[in-house]
This record gives sequence, C-alpha cells and structure tokens, in this order.
Amino acid sequence: MGNLQEKIYAKSPHFMQNWIVSLYNVLAYRKRYSGKYKHFVKYYFKNRNLSVDQLSSIQANRYSEFVTYAKKHSEYYNKTLGDITASEDITNIAKLPIINKETLRSNYSGIYTIQKSEGIVSKTGGTTGKSLEVLYTHDDVQERFALLDDFRSSFGYKLGKKTAWFSGKNLLSEKDINKKRFWKTDHIYNVRYYSTFHIHGKYLEYYLKNLMHYKPLYMVGFPSTMYEIAKYGLAKNIDFPENTIKAIFPTAETITDDIREVLEGYFKTNLYNQYASSEGAPFIFECKNKKLHLELQSGVFEVLDEENNPSKKGRLIVTSFNTHGTPLIRYDIGDQIELGTGACTCGNNNPLVKEVLGRISDYIYSEEIGKINLGNISNALKGVKGIIKFQIQQDEIEHLLVLIEKDETVFDTKYEEVFLKNLRDRVGTKIEIELRYVDAIPVEKSGKFRLIKNNIKDKIQN
Repeated sequence: MGNLQEKIYAKSPHFMQNWIVSLYNVLAYRKRYSGKYKHFVKYYFKNRNLSVDQLSSIQANRYSEFVTYAKKHSEYYNKTLGDITASEDITNIAKLPIINKETLRSNYSGIYTIQKSEGIVSKTGGTTGKSLEVLYTHDDVQERFALLDDFRSSFGYKLGKKTAWFSGKNLLSEKDINKKRFWKTDHIYNVRYYSTFHIHGKYLEYYLKNLMHYKPLYMVGFPSTMYEIAKYGLAKNIDFPENTIKAIFPTAETITDDIREVLEGYFKTNLYNQYASSEGAPFIFECKNKKLHLELQSGVFEVLDEENNPSKKGRLIVTSFNTHGTPLIRYDIGDQIELGTGACTCGNNNPLVKEVLGRISDYIYSEEIGKINLGNISNALKGVKGIIKFQIQQDEIEHLLVLIEKDETVFDTKYEEVFLKNLRDRVGTKIEIELRYVDAIPVEKSGKFRLIKNNIKDKIQN
C-alpha cells in the first residue's frame, strides 16, 4: 500500500480494513493472474513428467536466451559479460562472474532492464542487513505464480479455497491488539492473514482458537509462527480437529526436522516445502514423496564449496530465468543446500535435493567444534518442556547469548539443565553460554523469526 492508502487503512474500522485488504488483493491478483499466466500454468502442467534430459534441454535453451537478453538490455551485464566468449553456453557458466547482494545493491541502475514504472517492485525483508529492491517484468511475476500454483495445485490448493496465511504483513491496529484480534480477512478470496508480529505466549490461545473456528483448508507462510501455535496447543493438550487442514505450505524460513514433526503431528496433515526468494531465485519444490526437486525450467543451480569448486553440499549460486527486470546471473543468494542422489518415483524427474540448509549465516561457531548448523541447534529442545521460544545471538567467538521465552507454569530448573546440556552437546564445553529470560523475542522487520543471529562471520577463519 502507498502512504495515503496506509493512512486511510489505519483510520478505518475492522470490517472496513478487511475489505481494503480484499480490494488490495483484487488489484494485486490482476497483475499476477492476467497476461501470460494461464499460458504458463498450462505449460508447467504439461511438463510435469518430462524426462531429465528434456528438462536439461529446456534449461540450456532458456539459459542461452536469458544471458543474451541480459547482455542486450542491462548496462551492467553488457559490460561484465561482453568479453566472455561462449558465455551463452551453459557448460561454460563457471566463466561468468559471481555477484552478491552488495554488488546487486550497488549497481541497481545499471542492472535494471526496465524502469520502475514499467514493472513490479519487490523488496526483501533485509533480515541480515539492508533490504534489496528488485524489479520484475509482468511476465516474470505471472510465470513465478504459475510455478507456485502448479506446485500447490498438485496437493489440491486453488486460489479461493479457505486459507490461513502467516506472512510479514503488518495489518493490525492497537484496537485489534486490545481486542485480542490478530488477523484480517480477505472475504473475496477466503484468505485470513494472521500477524507474525504478535506471537507471544499470552496471545497464542487467541490464534489457536481462531484457527479452529475459521477451519482453513490450507496453511501458508512463515513456519516459525505456525510452530509456536502448534507447540502451545500441544503444551495445553488442546486437540486440533482431524481432517481440517489438507496441506501446509511453508515459506521464507528453513524447515528443520523438529518443525516438520510438530506441524504435521499437531495439525494432522502433511507439510510440503518449497524454496525461492524475494529476489527471484529459481524454485525447489517438494513432491508427494517428501523429496525436494530442483526445478530446472526455472533456472540454473550451482552448489559451490569455499574455493568456488562444484560440490554436493555448499553455498547456492543461482541464475534465475524469470528475473528479466533485474537479471540474476550467478547470484550468490546467501543460502546453502545439499544435493541428493538417485531418482524419485513421484513422476517429477528433476534432480533431487537432500536438504535446504538455509542461510549461510544460520550457524553457531565454536572453536572447539566448528560450525553448528541451524538444524542441530533447533534439536536442543529435545526432552525440554516450558520453553516457548529461544534465540541464540553470537557477537563474540567465545560467547553465546541465549534469549528464552518460558512458560512459568511448566518450565523449571530441571528443564533448564536438560536444555543447557543439549546445547553443550552441540557447541562444546569451552564456549561461554549466557541464558537470559525475556518476556518476548521480537521477529525481524519482515515478520520472520531467526533462531540464530550470527554477527561474527567476519571474525571466523574458514
């Protein structure tokens, strides 16, 4: 929303705010679902069972077309790619320079191929620093939503089916909070948006009660918010009705084994993961067999080690075919993945991904142990009751600050000892651990929650 719309929204009563949200979506969806959207939907549906050779051929052709487009329309890429021979051949992609977020941020005007007035602006949340602002063409947006909708439709989802959405939309007023009302509803498309900025122990019962009353068929959005609601229900022995939620589609955050187990167990449904980004990374989708697949038609995925050599596990470098407004060519997205092996029986012949490991900065560093990733840290709650949420901040190599929200009625010194032992088992015996109990751990400006905040990356010698 623009500033004027935001002022009108802020002064409107609750029922009117719901309709403003609905109207905003009508206007947004016109851009997403018009133009070539239906063409893209048919295209990706038709291509669901292509062989890996056919998918690789499409990828190579699209790569050639995309690099040619970028060299022609982007001043930055015309300079950086102009002297590279055979740069349009995917087998020579390693000859192209890698760019990172700072390069992108510092060269907006030269990288953009269109004016802001011609495209659609997307801003990242900036969870680890400054935000990014990328431009999409209308075709880019329509193709990206077609890809997403093709993925979700294979599990029954369709726009208009009742959905609970947990995202970084800050839509609440003080009156809403006083009334313990943490949602707004799009009555046209049957979407209820739940705030991710008010996930506090004293409010969780209102989220859960409303979810049970609303009875959505699908849950979409930040898994950390759904996770807190589910853990509250489990702790209070509140049984979630069976056969309500047909599927959960998490976005934006890393899915750990613990998060998956809690969400699928409590809501009595299946979670199907997907990976992309606000900048426009190509897609990774989870199939019915719970296996992750690269979507080769959406871009090129390179997994590199610290010396920029191809690796099975490492940092992810992407070239994304639906970023014509702000071309991403060999872009260091800041995440890491581990590639899988073999083939899947689901019918999707795209290559497998063993695990999306999340942000490269999502680790704790211990000189005794080395890097401890987010998945290991999240498992520190095993055998622990009464911790609503925790976050580890590392500002010094020798020291960890652990913020903890606790349920006073359950948590005691016994569980603190178990939690501390679990942490010690993961980070070693030498690093100092400071536990600090707080009323609430804030989310980022984007509405995302970060379990780990590593602020010492520059001090670590790899």
